[in-house]
Amino acid sequence: MTTSKPSNPPKSPSVFRYPDALWPNILGFSYILLTYFLGFAGLLAESIWLNGLGVLLLAHSMVIAAFFIHECAHESVFKKRAYNRWLAEGLLWICGSSYSHFDDIKHKHMRHHSDRADIVSFDFRPLLEARPRLLKVIQTLEWFYIPALELLMHLLVIILPFIKPSRKARRTRVVTVLVMRLALFAWLVSIAWQVLILYPIAYMLFLTVMRFMDVHQHTYEVYETLDQKRGPEARLRDAEFEHHNTYSNLISVRYPWLNLLVLNFSYHNVHHQQQAQPWYKLRQLHQKWYGDDTSQVLTLRHLIKSYHRYRVPRIVNGDPINLPVKKDEGETFIGVDGVSFLTAH
Repeated sequence: MTTSKPSNPPKSPSVFRYPDALWPNILGFSYILLTYFLGFAGLLAESIWLNGLGVLLLAHSMVIAAFFIHECAHESVFKKRAYNRWLAEGLLWICGSSYSHFDDIKHKHMRHHSDRADIVSFDFRPLLEARPRLLKVIQTLEWFYIPALELLMHLLVIILPFIKPSRKARRTRVVTVLVMRLALFAWLVSIAWQVLILYPIAYMLFLTVMRFMDVHQHTYEVYETLDQKRGPEARLRDAEFEHHNTYSNLISVRYPWLNLLVLNFSYHNVHHQQQAQPWYKLRQLHQKWYGDDTSQVLTLRHLIKSYHRYRVPRIVNGDPINLPVKKDEGETFIGVDGVSFLTAH
């Protein structure tokens, strides 16, 4: 595996960070807006077929928007940090995650990279195990493929500023966003009652896709150190550890263009090797760095089996590091829940 650092990109008069970024990003932004508005148009339509199409378009608009937020966290879209922040803050509204502040999301995600671990302010697993009734409700909903745990994680973004002193500064934002979103939602429901059902379905599809992409990308430990400074133990986890505990969960190997459905987020190893590289270069970089080496590659067919089989046990699971995931191509890889970069807690 090559470990040389990439050369600095040539300077460009463009506002984008890379000189070849204009059209890929323009197409990406256009796709988000087009599918977002067409999705809502489908939700408001009288045809059940258009309703179904609208749900899919809206969900996928949120998926691509979320992965562009990830790009902004790595400042791989624009040269100026402020422009990345502004774009991400706008996309958070599309994702229904505008209760979170982008700076919090970026801080959590950068700690994930620097500490080579899943960094949280608290681990929900012991809390759920200490509340068996709540755990049973979540397990039942998850059995029916309702992403109850992810919904709880997003709900906590709203709740924590009112119970955790370190999040007190976010109270005004949470209340303001909550009032605005409820008002907009009520207005849409007044136009077409089915939005009351269809938007939650689209949102849960979005959460399901995001979680599917998250749960099998690492065999990292969970540390409750998000509200603390980076500890000395993080330095013990080096680049070799990172590589062997990170997996590229490809949608397709034979048809690589299908990985664009998740903005190439599936090329996760090369992203961890070169964090500032933009989404549209990851496929070529993956091929350049790893070629035919599939030791860290997991594919859709096997991961779907794992996702289905362990959808309930995964709720309180924590994988050990250096797990031999490839022995069965990931089919017995349980994975870990509740580590989305969109939930900054």
